[in-house]
Amino acid sequence: MLKMLEFRLKKDGHEIIVTHDGREAVANWTNFSPTRNNRHYDALFISLEVIGAVKKKYPAGTPVIILSGMGQENVVLEAFQLGADDYITKPFSPNELSVRVRRF
Repeated sequence: MLKMLEFRLKKDGHEIIVTHDGREAVANWTNFSPTRNNRHYDALFISLEVIGAVKKKYPAGTPVIILSGMGQENVVLEAFQLGADDYITKPFSPNELSVRVRRF
């Protein structure tokens, strides 16, 4: 799935930074400074487990899209209560991914 995400988003013209787990992602965001690097993230694709750490670093402006294999209503509602901007249930099509990213 990670390779599909990376391939599709690169094909759509996005620069991609890939991490393989939540710890690596949080460390990457902790070391990233948009003002120092003169860059920003267009969107973050994360799991529900790390949204709290992300929202502390990026409280507004950067869209957060949760990718999860669980589509139960209580999990989806929790994601939005924690600050997610969108929620995609796996499996999903590359076309759906492209459309959702373009919304932001």
